Amino acid sequence: MIPGAVLVIDETGDVKKGTATAGVQRQYTGTAGRIENAQVAVYLGYAAPRGHALIDRELYLPESWTDDRDRCAAAGIPATVTFATKPQLAKRMIERAAVAAVPFAWVAGDEVYGNNGPLRTWLETRRIAYVLAVACDHRVPAGAGHTIRADQLAARLPRKAWQQLSAGTGAKGHRWYDWAWVTINDPGPGHRQARRWTSWYRWVTLAMLAAAALTIAAALEHAHGPGPADQIPLTRNEIAHLLSSLTLRPAHDTSHQMRWSRWRRRHQHRARTCHYLRQTAEDQGT
Repeated sequence: MIPGAVLVIDETGDVKKGTATAGVQRQYTGTAGRIENAQVAVYLGYAAPRGHALIDRELYLPESWTDDRDRCAAAGIPATVTFATKPQLAKRMIERAAVAAVPFAWVAGDEVYGNNGPLRTWLETRRIAYVLAVACDHRVPAGAGHTIRADQLAARLPRKAWQQLSAGTGAKGHRWYDWAWVTINDPGPGHRQARRWTSWYRWVTLAMLAAAALTIAAALEHAHGPGPADQIPLTRNEIAHLLSSLTLRPAHDTSHQMRWSRWRRRHQHRARTCHYLRQTAEDQGT
């Protein structure tokens, strides 16, 4: 098992025009931050200390699609495909990863998945560790058959129960969050640019392979040792930029492109250093 490797569940959407694209309808998409005519998919990410990549995907088909078999047929969706919620799609992908013996320590996801009791129960049954967010009004057991809202439970905890831990470093320094450990007994369940189905899966699979290749390239570059002290290490975005600028009808020669790459990385290094220094000063001030 790779120490610290995590499976991450999340969905994203592509804003679309028209009604023919597989799975499209008016629905919330984080891409726009509002309800839009969009196509939404659930992805399974793999995050490890040396990089991250997407390893699986499922296109979300609303019931307005699965209830209309003619519409599905016109979009190339197999007749065997039926409606599945986003947590159910996530469960399929996690199960495929487990069956394929993908090494991971736990699963993470937002409240779309944390609020789903059957998914949490399935993970516990399979003895898969998880950290899933829940909505602030999600009710949790409070003993004697009573329940309480998650935000009310958090508000009742004493100050000493909380500790501030980093969720990793970002472009602006450590991402600090307050954490508290509370043991509860959960009762479990109770209460892109392709229009056709096959085309979407082919396109997204190629995009995932490209992202994985960039992750491997960045990891290999970092494994060679530290780079120049005044530049950030090569990132996936920078490698992608260099590949596109050097191979797709380059407007300038290679030396010109590499000078601009070094300039961008020096600029990002200075910006990150300033953010870290400011964060350190703020932490010491508090």
